[in-house]
Amino acid sequence: MDLNYSAEDREFRDNTRRWLEANVPTQELATLEERKAWHRKLYEAGYVGMLWPREFGGWGASPMQQAIVQDEMARVSAPPPINGLGIGFIGPTIIVHGTDWQKQRYLKKMLTAEEIWCQLYSEPNAGSDLASLRTRAEDQGDHFLVNGQKIWTSSGPISDWGILLARTDSKVAKHKGISCFLLHMRQPGVEVRPLRQITGSSLFSEVFMTNARAEKRDLIGKLNQGWEIAQTTLGWERGANSLGRVTRYAIAFTQLVRAAKELKRGGRPLFDDPVVRAKLGRIYADLEVQRYAGLRVLSALLKSDSPGAASSITKLSYTEFEKRYYELALEILGHRGQLISAREEFEEVDTSSGEPGTWATAFLWSRAGTIYSGSSEIQKNIIGERVLGLPKEVRADRLKA
Repeated sequence: MDLNYSAEDREFRDNTRRWLEANVPTQELATLEERKAWHRKLYEAGYVGMLWPREFGGWGASPMQQAIVQDEMARVSAPPPINGLGIGFIGPTIIVHGTDWQKQRYLKKMLTAEEIWCQLYSEPNAGSDLASLRTRAEDQGDHFLVNGQKIWTSSGPISDWGILLARTDSKVAKHKGISCFLLHMRQPGVEVRPLRQITGSSLFSEVFMTNARAEKRDLIGKLNQGWEIAQTTLGWERGANSLGRVTRYAIAFTQLVRAAKELKRGGRPLFDDPVVRAKLGRIYADLEVQRYAGLRVLSALLKSDSPGAASSITKLSYTEFEKRYYELALEILGHRGQLISAREEFEEVDTSSGEPGTWATAFLWSRAGTIYSGSSEIQKNIIGERVLGLPKEVRADRLKA
């Protein structure tokens, strides 16, 4: 692909930058309604649902324009849209596999954040091995009766709807007996319990379904087609937003270098230590690798290709990089990494109040990346089998080599 921006791209970036500088909230969005209002403002400006077709309320923008918006939002630390799962993964899945009624009923309200969405895939004993899920949906004639438990559900407590995988046939191979539904989260029989994480926050939740109801019209695709549909959702989740993520890493790297120059050890700035500079150099080199991996994803999107199995390469690469990144950062900062912010401002934060955003908190959060959307081990299997075409019995040994 041509890595140079066109005149139109540069103009679009300038316009986006001006809009963000004039509209980014100056205070933290503390309430759900404030976050929804910011989401709607982004949508009305054309910065949410950019790649969605106009017929479904999207903006029909180019992948390059979306990448520019992600990049500029990361540059100014703009709050993200509140309905990230819906916009990024669930909506595209409905566009590909949904009925006309489903598209008309759900997509526009998803774009405007009138309805918040979550993803009901993982279970306590079926995370990376998702096909082993035990939540079941039994055909009751005019609806399905859903019973089971999901876990690690992002945005569960604030969600109105969820995309659900449930077993509808236990007599066939486990991958073939799964169906995909849209489930109303506000109905009797659905209980959401927040989960407190090691970082101190509660972004995840577990969801219990006891005789919950999934309407027949809310079946996505055909009965027992759920595994195929899940690959659409996970493909977008594993490969999307690559360049915006790289920009956030780059901003944090700038703050890390600044900290290394200002903090002292033995009376000398950390930056004067050749070992520290070598570690910073390694981070920077890895960061550039991620940048070009993001450009590869963008190139595929510019050719109108969906992320597909190759998105596992991107997902494996950036999540393993994220672990190395924050491990090295804490090695450089030492105990001060517990107190220093990893945000755009180099400052100390009051950890007694549970203030997020320290390098230590970022380090803890980075462990999650190698698990969500399929663990690193699962990504290696996908790459070996579906990208490299290796036989199952040799793929692990080949990838280790």
